[in-house]
Amino acid sequence: MEAPWGVINVEPGWYVSSQQPEPAEAEAEAEAEAEELSPLLSNELHRQGSPGVSYSFSVFNLMHAIMGSGILGLAYVMAHTGILGFSFLLLIVALLASFSIHLLLSMCIQTAVTSYEDLGLFAFGLSGKVVVAGTIITQNIGAMSSYLLIIKTELPTAISEFLSGDHSGSWYLNGQTLLIIICVVIVFPLALLPKIGFLGYTSSLSFFFMVFFALVIVIKKWSIPCPLTLNCIEHYFQISNATDDCKPKLFHFSKESAYAIPTMAFSFLCHTSVLPIYCELQRSSRKRMQNVSNIAIVFSFLIYFISALFGYLTFYGKVTSDILQDYSKYLPHDVVVRTVKLCILFAVLLTVPLIHFPARKALMMMFFSNFPFSWIHHFLITLAVNIIIVLLAIYVPDIKHVFGVVGSSTSTCLIFVFPGLFYLKLSREDFLSWKKLGAFILLIFGILVGNFSLALIIFNWINNK
Repeated sequence: MEAPWGVINVEPGWYVSSQQPEPAEAEAEAEAEAEELSPLLSNELHRQGSPGVSYSFSVFNLMHAIMGSGILGLAYVMAHTGILGFSFLLLIVALLASFSIHLLLSMCIQTAVTSYEDLGLFAFGLSGKVVVAGTIITQNIGAMSSYLLIIKTELPTAISEFLSGDHSGSWYLNGQTLLIIICVVIVFPLALLPKIGFLGYTSSLSFFFMVFFALVIVIKKWSIPCPLTLNCIEHYFQISNATDDCKPKLFHFSKESAYAIPTMAFSFLCHTSVLPIYCELQRSSRKRMQNVSNIAIVFSFLIYFISALFGYLTFYGKVTSDILQDYSKYLPHDVVVRTVKLCILFAVLLTVPLIHFPARKALMMMFFSNFPFSWIHHFLITLAVNIIIVLLAIYVPDIKHVFGVVGSSTSTCLIFVFPGLFYLKLSREDFLSWKKLGAFILLIFGILVGNFSLALIIFNWINNK
């Protein structure tokens, strides 16, 4: 099958048309070609009258795409892997995520396309494009529904903590009602924006909320004694049986450890947003975008590790899959905890419109690829996605199920499997080159970890039932 080198223009500013390039025969030629082809992206932006998005806003947008509800479940993961086990796994996932972004950018330069879906088209034809688009849609819908599930669960509690008196039965304390209102008033209008770069301001605000959240977790570690106690009607009830429960474990494995790598993969997945951000980056080049990705991953890693470590050292084995619920239980009247809860909920909420972009793009490429950009299609698909994620948020019982299933299936495919597989297919480098060997390792790691984790999670579900 002859590769279709023309690229379809679906949404303004995201795709560029090009002629078939000559693939690099060696690493040096590939590097030279990368620097020559990257300006095509900038030229297209200027041709459409857009100066592009600044370097700092691009970093904030990518960090915003990385950091979301996953930060709330990492302390739970540490409790079931141990401090050293968690540190090793988190570092491996972060490094592999950065390397897979490097492969994606390299392939985009070689093929002169700027779409994850079109990489699947180049590698395996129409079936490859459909599989990638379907995976992106499933992943992003799962991610957005997990964010809204947190909003539905935590926002009524956060509001009630600022109120005095009995307000039970009020509409503003009903999670489903608040969820629908927020999606109509905030999520849907932001998701309708035509370009992902417009969310730079909300992304920077969300990042500082995440930093505030991590700092509060560090500070409040000394406000909750261990063994853990609950204050109920001015009487303290010890719920931790022994001081052994207050000793951190360096390595620990249980059936819940099956959620570790899927949750981490879920937490570092930003690959569906990398290429749209790359298209809108000022003076775009592969090296410049790789630096954006590296900075975003490093800062996200630090915030993830700090919040997970001190969250675990606060609650130890009693930490739940949503650490906000733990703070509500043990520090119900703390003003700082109440404030940071609202901040993290707002940060998680603002992530939803950002994830809308790649999901909508994948849907438009699947169903309207032969049509010019239409605001009607743009509006209807955004509305349909919004309705689906609200329904899922209403009916999904536990956030760890979203982390586990989505993380072990679609997240591992988008971070590990697809970049490695596509690079092995598209690159003409020798198989013993470091990139191709790395791509092969990435592919095998993703297949093994994804299938093993998903099998364990399903096995746990069957046993629990």
